[in-house]
Amino acid sequence: MKDIYKAHINEETGAIQTVKEHCENTGRLCRDFAVPELKEIAETMGLLHDIGKYQPSFQRRINQENIRVEHSTCGAIAAEELYPSPIDGIMKYCIAGHHSGIPDGGFEGDDPSSATLHGRMERSFEDYERYREEISLPRLDADKLCAFLLKDCQNDKRQLVDKFSFLTRYCFSCLTDADSIDTAKFCGSGCEEHLKADFKECLKKVNERLNSFVCKTDLQKTRKVLQQQVFEKTDTDADIYLMNMPTGSGKTLCSVKFALERAIKGNKKRIIYVIPYNSIIDQTAGEFEKIFGKDADILRHQSSFSYEDREDIDENYKKVIKSAAENWDAPFIITTAVQFFESIHSNKRGKLRKMHNIADSILIFDEAHLMPQDYLQPCLQSIAFTSRYLGSEAVFLTATMPDFKKLLEKYALSGSSILDLVQDTKCFSSFEKCRYEFIGDISDEELLQRASESPTSLIIVNSKKKARELYRKCGGKKYHLSTYVTSRDRKQLIDKIKGELRTIEEEFPSMEGVPGEKRITVISTSLIEAGVDLDVCKVFRELTGLDSILQSGGRCNREGKRQGACTYIFKSEDETRAISKDEKFNLTKGIIEKYDNINSGQCIREYYDRLFFMKEYDITKNAMSSRCTDIHNIPFKQYAEEFKLIDDYTESIVVQRDEKSRKLVDELKYKGGINARKLQQYVCTVSRKEFEELFRQHVVEDYGSGIWCLTNPKYYNESEGIRFEPEDCYL
Repeated sequence: MKDIYKAHINEETGAIQTVKEHCENTGRLCRDFAVPELKEIAETMGLLHDIGKYQPSFQRRINQENIRVEHSTCGAIAAEELYPSPIDGIMKYCIAGHHSGIPDGGFEGDDPSSATLHGRMERSFEDYERYREEISLPRLDADKLCAFLLKDCQNDKRQLVDKFSFLTRYCFSCLTDADSIDTAKFCGSGCEEHLKADFKECLKKVNERLNSFVCKTDLQKTRKVLQQQVFEKTDTDADIYLMNMPTGSGKTLCSVKFALERAIKGNKKRIIYVIPYNSIIDQTAGEFEKIFGKDADILRHQSSFSYEDREDIDENYKKVIKSAAENWDAPFIITTAVQFFESIHSNKRGKLRKMHNIADSILIFDEAHLMPQDYLQPCLQSIAFTSRYLGSEAVFLTATMPDFKKLLEKYALSGSSILDLVQDTKCFSSFEKCRYEFIGDISDEELLQRASESPTSLIIVNSKKKARELYRKCGGKKYHLSTYVTSRDRKQLIDKIKGELRTIEEEFPSMEGVPGEKRITVISTSLIEAGVDLDVCKVFRELTGLDSILQSGGRCNREGKRQGACTYIFKSEDETRAISKDEKFNLTKGIIEKYDNINSGQCIREYYDRLFFMKEYDITKNAMSSRCTDIHNIPFKQYAEEFKLIDDYTESIVVQRDEKSRKLVDELKYKGGINARKLQQYVCTVSRKEFEELFRQHVVEDYGSGIWCLTNPKYYNESEGIRFEPEDCYL
């Protein structure tokens, strides 16, 4: 009787899936997922990935013997035996890591006990040669694959390392998603339904929305002319599109119309909207959901959002959404820059599984100038590689556009096709609704006095500590926004502020004669600079980077209804010494002193040129090629662990704010585990030093879960957020 080599057993039905069946299914899916140039290598990886399950010990294990058996490395060894370098390299990294994550390459001579690829390749395994009888492997055109790998690398080992590592992660994504889908389908845990979108119907609705705007004022007419520049280029092919549009010009609607047009023309699979901050997603997603209605299922993938909290969707839809979030098999996705870039540069199955679904897509990067300088090269490279090799198109969207053509050419990929969607910028001056004035050093008292003289004012400072100090000193009707306050309470505060601003406008249309008790002062950190559409009479912005100052100015006279509006740039007397060493601080100070109009295109270009082109080390230091120059030694695991777009110097603390949060914390306390996303809206953040102070006072507890919770309600209120002394101690 012929031996049956089992890969999986369905626990409910007892059905058996053989190793041959699983490897062949995975190979077919892998091939389907991959771009044409990588289909053969992807299929081969799928066929080889589980051949280690032919080992007798694995068959004993699957038949309930309690033993640990390594099977992943066997396929990597077979790939090395069967295929030439460097083709075998991609397969070895992917197959060996398809469960535990892509390993570090390591070096020749690594001990077999080492977790590196070189070390694992030295290990001994039982006989798994039966795979040769059962699995037919395709012939690979090694020369063609090598040519694809070497293309655009200009005989530069560093460029080859960066491209090779990107394509390896992409192939790993194809493999792990194919493996997961086939396994789930056989075991009965797969999801047959998928999220859907009708891009043509969505486009109709966007057009209806755009056409509904009345163009009476000069500003409204100029906005339409500016947007028309973008729409006239929807038939022009490019790898990367630059959409430079000032605040108030309708960037969001304009960008989604352009993306839908390009998706329809190019028959793209999905649109992925990448946003810099969690706080902005609510507004953007809400706007798209309102426009599209039932014509598009939008997948929101962010750390601070959980579909399990939604009461307006049924359990089956939640299952579909959860499945789509695992591999981004969705037509319209809104996510954060952190989620997008940290996933692409990960080595883990859970994160990388979605990477292959960024291929053949339209990618929109909102506020593209906010890509962090320290990770600019790997971020730009991943976008350039995705557009050049994976059939996608990228749109960079910002009101303060760096010279991305030069940046991409110098730091990412030479020869990318890049198109400016807005070439006539003369009309930008129409969107300058306020002037900028530098008022130098100022005391807190003078700052607050100036703010109080305006019907509505916004003060933005560089630190949470400073925002709280000013709030405590401020009189009258006041509001405080920072991440000391939970996202739930911040949202409620912002809604309240917007309501108050509307009331003042209704009662005092000219904004004259507003009595002191009705005037509003909002004190905030930079979180208000993007995605929060407030409109105040005066803005006061502490000196920082030019891009942040201009974003702050977008909250001053946002609707252009008032004459003589001004954003005042100041230095806090007690903060100047602490931030004078900051690069952006000093650069902006020099720019302000040089230019009368800091909102001019020339000023913005000089700022970014000095910021990006004189700091080559900072920009390139986190590229993979800065870690190694040989594709056989790539440190995938180490690199992924160190790749963090946001410095991890803060701690998150859950604050119980309502009955729902109290039940969730009780569940955490007594059951020891919970889906952390459910708690995100109740989280505030503090520095490590501040966390240590709270810990010393015994007012935070994680109940063994690693999720820290505030245990003393006197250390929090909705106005100031988390405190570092109980409320009744503060006078």
